[in-house]
Amino acid sequence: MTYRNVVSAVVRALAAETINSAGGCDFEPKVQCARQKGEIVGKEAAFLTDCWVFGRLHKSLSPAHWRALVAKYSTHDERKHGAILELIKKAQSPAPQRFRECAVLTWAIPQVAGVEGKRSAAVLPAAWYDITNWGNDGKPESTRYRWRSNIRKALDDQVNEALIAAQELLDSEGLIESCAA
Repeated sequence: MTYRNVVSAVVRALAAETINSAGGCDFEPKVQCARQKGEIVGKEAAFLTDCWVFGRLHKSLSPAHWRALVAKYSTHDERKHGAILELIKKAQSPAPQRFRECAVLTWAIPQVAGVEGKRSAAVLPAAWYDITNWGNDGKPESTRYRWRSNIRKALDDQVNEALIAAQELLDSEGLIESCAA
């Protein structure tokens, strides 16, 4: 199996741990079943690849890169929240702590279109996305928007660095489709 691009590989790998009811990359039963019947194919093969990529990325990427990818793309609530908390601790900004917390949280769980409560994606209450609720320190609006922009840029830079590292790893394994022009 090959992935279209590095983002689809990362998203599928991070989602693999939440696919089965056991809540993990449980590929052992698939392998045991395959030994009895023959070759692993189809969805099971893709799932095995996703689990392998998950493990490979987790082991090979730096903790900072792994944390950024999990915070941005994971569907596993506990891991995502843990990564967000770590990113909040590492966020560098002159902004107050509450502001940094809100900026990182709303970056990791962006607001999506739709009626509140009617989405399949995780979403925060609408008030969380209002920058005026992030602190009452009397700073001008332009300062708050600059702080938020700088925090998000730093987080996006971390994700981009992590994706470059993941791309190199997956390319070396031959898991990313190559487009011949």
